[in-house]
Amino acid sequence: MSPVDLSEELMEVDSSPRLHGTERSTSRRRVFTLEHANRTLPFVKRVVADIVKQHRKVCALEDKCHIRRPSVSREDHERTRDQYKVELEKLRWLADELSSVGCRLRDWQRGIIDFRSVYQGREIELCWCLGQERIEYWHEVDEGFPCRRLIDDGFSAELIHSDLVASGAEPAA
Repeated sequence: MSPVDLSEELMEVDSSPRLHGTERSTSRRRVFTLEHANRTLPFVKRVVADIVKQHRKVCALEDKCHIRRPSVSREDHERTRDQYKVELEKLRWLADELSSVGCRLRDWQRGIIDFRSVYQGREIELCWCLGQERIEYWHEVDEGFPCRRLIDDGFSAELIHSDLVASGAEPAA
């Protein structure tokens, strides 16, 4: 199997030029309150930091796999391909670990995560990015990071557990 075939097997990614395809994990996305999503952040921060670091490593190895340099022996090139497969599997494991939380990884390079929620009876995404202390933004489901809006007091007051119950969704634990 070629390195390109391996990278296409990874879960859904919106912004990575190299790693794309369909969602790999069978974990169902949860519906979060703002409070519940913020409570997951200590774990999410650690995993996302590892994903961003591992993604860089996989991309660097992928570049080496695609470019056969005359100065590199066939054996060294094969070792690089084998190392790529190992590192890619580590990235898959991290992505599955994050998926188990119920959030969605949107950008492997910047560490952008969306948490599905309900606001005024409609699904939205609570948006978090690596480096932020807490979730401060949200956007509509069909929008993305560039369209995110600040969570203000009025928004927070309406984003309550009763919206989740009314939607019939399971709140995250």
